Amino acid sequence: MDLRFRVESRWHRLAATVATAVVVMAVTGGAIGGLAYAASLRTAAASRAPVPVPQAPVEVPAPVAATPTQASELPRDRIDQAWATRTAARTGIPLRAFLAYAAASLQLESEQPSCGISWNTLAGIGLIESAHASHGGVQLLASGRTDRPILGPVLDGRRTALIRDSDQGRWDGDASYDRAVGPMQFIPGTWRRWGADADADGVADPNQIDDATLTAARYLCADGSMRSPAGWRAAVLSYNHSGEYADRVAGAANAYAAKASA
Repeated sequence: MDLRFRVESRWHRLAATVATAVVVMAVTGGAIGGLAYAASLRTAAASRAPVPVPQAPVEVPAPVAATPTQASELPRDRIDQAWATRTAARTGIPLRAFLAYAAASLQLESEQPSCGISWNTLAGIGLIESAHASHGGVQLLASGRTDRPILGPVLDGRRTALIRDSDQGRWDGDASYDRAVGPMQFIPGTWRRWGADADADGVADPNQIDDATLTAARYLCADGSMRSPAGWRAAVLSYNHSGEYADRVAGAANAYAAKASA
């Protein structure tokens, strides 16, 4: 995963529609995303150009455990653990990260069933953003936190967008400029508005993969359904306004869906 690849629109919403040529495979729901600002700003002509998408991702729902769960249990406790273990192994996604993706998709199925986002969409984003919380040799712990922060480039306007500090360095350790943070690479200002506490520990933490993934799912679903190719593309572009990024996420999501069903 190349953290320099991103750095363009996550910080604010898409204001204009991007024309796209789309060849659709089969879409049963969901879509993809990725936060932060792209490492180099695109020219106006490039940002307006249509970008062909080979296919929209096939979304694969996460099955719920057969044994009834308590209302107080976390979303990841509702997942069929045998299925999760098997599918994580087939796809090569670390199990702890896989559980976060599946749990967020189940939570959104409950909160906003019309959205249709699924685990393989979130896994596609997680791969591109941080290699499933392993970028730079970082280790994802059983708690869902990483052994050290995953930080994007300093957004000081030199080779990146300019975003001055918005969190007094709380999350990114920089009191002058912002940096994207965590497994899903949220900018602190975006996190302040959208951050979720998925693990119910009382803190919405962008470095905790359950929190970060649920936040990403809610962000992607904020403008409505992702069940159509157009809706999926719009959601992903709201996360990162880059056609290349959307294509890479779609490719990863489709690869995970194929491996899961093999």
